[in-house]
Amino acid sequence: MHIHILGICGTFMGGIALLARAAGHRVTGCDTNVYPPMSTQLEAQGIALTEGYDADQIAVNPDIFVIGNAISRGNPLLEEILDRGLPYVSGPQWLAEHVLQGKWVLGVAGTHGKTTTSAMLAWILESAGLKPGFLIGGVPQNFGVSARLTDLPFFVIEADEYDTAFCDKRSKFIHYHPRTVVLNNLEFDHADIFRDLAAIETQFHHLVRTLPRSGLVVANAREESLQRVIGRGCWSDLAWFGGDTWNARGDDADGSLVLLHNGEEVGRTRWGLTGEHNRQNAVAAILAARHVGVRVEDGLQALASFHNVKRRMEVKGTARGVTVLDDFAHHPTAITATVGGLRRQLAGAIAQGEGPGRILAVLEPRSNTMKLGVMKDRLADSLKEADLVFCYTKDLGWDAAGALAPLGERALALDDLDLLVSRIAAAARPGDRVLVMSNGGFGGIHQRLLAALAGPAA
Repeated sequence: MHIHILGICGTFMGGIALLARAAGHRVTGCDTNVYPPMSTQLEAQGIALTEGYDADQIAVNPDIFVIGNAISRGNPLLEEILDRGLPYVSGPQWLAEHVLQGKWVLGVAGTHGKTTTSAMLAWILESAGLKPGFLIGGVPQNFGVSARLTDLPFFVIEADEYDTAFCDKRSKFIHYHPRTVVLNNLEFDHADIFRDLAAIETQFHHLVRTLPRSGLVVANAREESLQRVIGRGCWSDLAWFGGDTWNARGDDADGSLVLLHNGEEVGRTRWGLTGEHNRQNAVAAILAARHVGVRVEDGLQALASFHNVKRRMEVKGTARGVTVLDDFAHHPTAITATVGGLRRQLAGAIAQGEGPGRILAVLEPRSNTMKLGVMKDRLADSLKEADLVFCYTKDLGWDAAGALAPLGERALALDDLDLLVSRIAAAARPGDRVLVMSNGGFGGIHQRLLAALAGPAA
């Protein structure tokens, strides 16, 4: 089969392209952002890419067009496809019909932690010799790729609640028909497509409805929203974590991770992640893996060699004694967890005799929800543990400086990226951590900062 993918350079659609190629299909595609690293990753697999969405791409003449959810009515190529009555399908539907059919799908859903938990789960299964396929919205460092197809039945997928395509406004995860599903957490997000939290809860319950009786729902007991979702009905086995039944504790200073069942310790290990949110991610991944036969103690030990996904507290470099970190956090809850986790890391380093260091938080409010200003009243509180805050405000439709006013002189909002970089570099001192948070490329700010710090003007 020859498929032509519209929006191929997105993480999800690029992953579909790699899976389709691995399955033996001919794959071509187009996007407005054909640039590395996704472009080089795809081209290395023999996937021809076209810049833009010109209608004359109809001449490619595929068996079917696969439409990404970033493609809207008015797109020239989409309009030509519709006018000519040519066959098309959404990315999630194509994936379900041509890759996931016959697989034991393990889906990881939630507002936060999907990528990390999916990567943990895939690594646990890999360590147990189950050789899972996967499609993850990031690059797990244990694997080095975001998508993989294998000949064994298990497939781990990051199950996103965002809508499917212009022609299908159901959440993507409805198409995946998992046998095992993790519901990590649930709060309001995606304000561009969801009216309120109740609307998202309805989509999550649609997901629960698709599980077979032999399936398993692994749900976070701390989330009232998930309690409401399950309260609508659950026809599969249910495992709660984060409460009295399954839980975890640990110490960020020594890297300990202790798994608890009914308050009793069932195993422990040391690992490289920090934060209560990651400990709960670990419990969820262990319980999901148990459903396919991996012992909890083996799952726990696999996490000792787990390396987090790129863009999750990833060190981009050090210059003049200042470390620049990259993180995908863009929702206030995720920002709080990320800054708090780094604060605890610094506290542990100081306790071990290392010199003091500050957190310089650098934020790009880039997601659709953040651009709409829905979360602006929570922004200052989410950054309160940072010593200095720098916010990039280009194309924002709301007053970021006003939102950050409770932080006083610790916060600076600018719409000029070059000026922002120079102000951060001027403020940084040896031992500081510059924590860059964005769900996009942020104009290559990481390398700009490292260059500014290393340069004579720094």
